[in-house]
Amino acid sequence: MTKTSMTLLALACALALSACGGGEQHPADATAGHQATSSSAGLPTGNADNGRKLANEGVDGGASCVSCHGVDGNAPIIDTYPKLGGQYADYIAHSLQAYRSGDRSGSATTDLMAVQAKDLSDQQIADLAAYFGGVAGQLKDLHGAN
Repeated sequence: MTKTSMTLLALACALALSACGGGEQHPADATAGHQATSSSAGLPTGNADNGRKLANEGVDGGASCVSCHGVDGNAPIIDTYPKLGGQYADYIAHSLQAYRSGDRSGSATTDLMAVQAKDLSDQQIADLAAYFGGVAGQLKDLHGAN
């Protein structure tokens, strides 16, 4: 191997290794003046008790979650409505954010959810996600296990 080939190989290896770097590290705990956030939705920490109240009573005259998704989010009034109880909190949060922003739309069901989610605050979304994520669910995997 020539000296030029060795240099190019060394540069390629260095470039490949630098691409594997973790980037800037952030402390795991929140610093003063910053609010803790959920893992991936970028929302404040949710309060399940507040979420239960929102799910049962609705927000500012809107329909309550349980009026369509049933008690604890596990008894939808229509088979095509999803069961929310026991669903991953991040999934609930991302879904509500997508409905609120209009990123999830185009059908009667998604348009109905967009109307319900449009005025939800980040805190309310986090609270609903914390509540439904903590409810014992009836969701099963493809093998029938919870």
